[in-house]
Amino acid sequence: MGVFLSLAKFLLKLALAGFVLVLLAVAGVYYSLAPELPEVDTLREVQFQTPLRIYSSDSKLIAEFGEKRRTPVAYDSIPTDFVQAFQAAEDSRFFEHIGIDIKGLARAAMQLATSGQIQSGGSTITMQVAKNFFLTRERTFTRKFNEILLALRIEQELTKEEIFELYVNKIYLGQRAYGIEAAANVYYGASIDELTLAQKAMIAGLPKAPSADNPISNPNRALERRNWILQRMHGLGYISDQDYEEAAASPLTARYHGADIELDAPYIAEMVRSELFEQYGENLYNDGFRVYTTINSGMQEAANRALRDGLLAYSERHGYRGPESQLDTAPTPELVASTLAGMTSYAGLEPAIVTEVMDKSIRASRRNGEETVVEWPELEWARRYRSSNLVGPAPRTATDILSVGDVIRLQATDNGWRLSQLPQVQGAFAALKPNDGAIQALAGGFNFNLNKFNRATQALRQPGSNFKPFVYAAALENGFTPASLINDAPVVFHDASLESSWRPENYSRQFYGPTRLREGLYKSRNLVSIRLLRAIGIETAVDYIQGFGFDPERLPRNLSLSLGTADLTPLEIVTGYAALANGGYRVSPYLIQRIEDPYGNLIQEARPARVCEDCDTGTEPADAAAQPTEAAAQPVAPRVMDPRTAYLMYNMLQDVIRQGTATRARVLERGDLAGKTGTTNDQKDAWFTGFNRDLVATTWVGFDQPQTLGRREFGSTAALPIWIDFMQSALADAPENGPTQPDGIVRVKIDPSSGLLAYPGQNNAIFEVFRAEDVPTQPAHGTAGNRSGGALTTDDIF
Repeated sequence: MGVFLSLAKFLLKLALAGFVLVLLAVAGVYYSLAPELPEVDTLREVQFQTPLRIYSSDSKLIAEFGEKRRTPVAYDSIPTDFVQAFQAAEDSRFFEHIGIDIKGLARAAMQLATSGQIQSGGSTITMQVAKNFFLTRERTFTRKFNEILLALRIEQELTKEEIFELYVNKIYLGQRAYGIEAAANVYYGASIDELTLAQKAMIAGLPKAPSADNPISNPNRALERRNWILQRMHGLGYISDQDYEEAAASPLTARYHGADIELDAPYIAEMVRSELFEQYGENLYNDGFRVYTTINSGMQEAANRALRDGLLAYSERHGYRGPESQLDTAPTPELVASTLAGMTSYAGLEPAIVTEVMDKSIRASRRNGEETVVEWPELEWARRYRSSNLVGPAPRTATDILSVGDVIRLQATDNGWRLSQLPQVQGAFAALKPNDGAIQALAGGFNFNLNKFNRATQALRQPGSNFKPFVYAAALENGFTPASLINDAPVVFHDASLESSWRPENYSRQFYGPTRLREGLYKSRNLVSIRLLRAIGIETAVDYIQGFGFDPERLPRNLSLSLGTADLTPLEIVTGYAALANGGYRVSPYLIQRIEDPYGNLIQEARPARVCEDCDTGTEPADAAAQPTEAAAQPVAPRVMDPRTAYLMYNMLQDVIRQGTATRARVLERGDLAGKTGTTNDQKDAWFTGFNRDLVATTWVGFDQPQTLGRREFGSTAALPIWIDFMQSALADAPENGPTQPDGIVRVKIDPSSGLLAYPGQNNAIFEVFRAEDVPTQPAHGTAGNRSGGALTTDDIF
């Protein structure tokens, strides 16, 4: 017995000595490693790599940029059974332990001792946080010890909820998804609070092996992993028998969901991305910015649709250019599938291959394998294209149009499918709010994926007659009135720098004699514009016109300026017209309304200069005491036109729609609309810009490499219908909002031939508006016509 006690005491002392040695060894390792450990409190300031997301003003997702899809969530937003699913999968005692699991570590130590390698890490969720944020993934004892030390520190510094939140937002879950919210979106197209129990268990099973256990690439293995987790949840008492049975019996529903783009506005997305990249560089794609634009989603959809339909209508008017290609052999199902697999749909134009041609219809195979019959009403438009001015005879049968094996484009319609083609013509559209320049809609071409060049902001084109309102505004500011007469008669200009003399003409090649300014504008008479510019002086006009925001370096210093030969972008044009719409104030277009961080904190907010009719043209209200605090801080748009001039221009441009070159717009049945068509020489560019007080929009149509659109294509035929389609939608529920007549405007009856006061009882007298000081003082009857407004020479009149 004594020997046994002595042996027991010896073994106890030996164990104590061994324990002390182990403690000393651990302490030694700790003090050698501790100084090298990172500061745990940095976890409180962690910034997750989150993609850039761009939204419309009404929060519809336009685009997402960044390699990692991640949407951080707060712990309070995580469903309880989702937390329990991760506990069952990774760390069932997470809320009880101090950051390490002794059993798991003992198991890992035994594996290290027997095999020389750590096979199962024995890691808690806290240890995984330490590893994911601070350490490498190498399997060494030193890294494991650092992981343990960091886990203990993390547990001292952070709450369990904070640790769990860091974990579920950091982990990689396959398919570029980082964090549980991104995974829910990628695999199920839903948010975490919309998932079923089975779906939550599926995601909870991914951290261990996000590729091997992936429900998309390896559904059988993923299903086994999911059901094991459900069984663990049931065994741990997290879920009931019924919950377990129902979830385990659930079919696999995961499939890949790309970024849930809600609004098709790729030109807008690229404008935002490129602007912010200059400011933030590569960090832009990781810092999780949420950019809210000024874009109105309804208007953007209307702009997309109007521009697409307008360009397709132009394309059909000029005939069918034929199939995109032709198969070399008979179209077998395998050949059709392989050919179409490499083709892309653009703006709803789907590739297809003709498999049968009948008398008045065709049969075509689409990319999804379906056979589609296209009937004669959707084929008969396809007269053969000859040139911009010529099409072939009307087809009589489908064989006049297509052959078996032709690779074509089809467009879905309300009645089925229609033969179509990718248009070679291009266009641009831009709309903004006149009161502050907020861009409401913008499209830079037929389709961004087909051609990424943004014609709304990058294409420098001549606006033609669309530019004339700025010349007329300069004239009104320099003594002319809407009733002033300018002679619409031939004129020849000699210039030593030109090889020949310049003989400008009206499009009709006719001349109409003395013409009132109002009539010259709404009928778009070229000779009137030229003589008007010569009368006020080119430098005077340029100095005035640049106030609308145009670059003076791109305004030609010759009389061709009156015909719109300046090189301008559609966005510049629509911005200039904003001053005609808003009463005479210059605004600047802007696209980014505000930028938030991933948690909704405001980083940046636009402060555009806004129209303030009761303010001076500086940055403070005229009567600061009478203005609200917000108005006092808001920049004020500078006035560039006399309010009476702005009113006269608006009123004159309304006649372009009432009785001029844009009468098609009367279909909108609104009295508040005004605008101007524009067509350049040889019909290379077609424009229409129009507005009311709430919205101004422009449309341009042309070829990227300038060539004629065709002799019957003008601003009124190619561009105006697009504008009409847009406005019909954009203003559908909006009340009329036309110009407000300012003080100092007088409306009197005049003689339409002379522009003077109508004589008593004159039957053909018309009303005209004037600034009070410019009202004619003499009646027309019995006089030679003393013209008011502007000093005109004999040459001007005759």
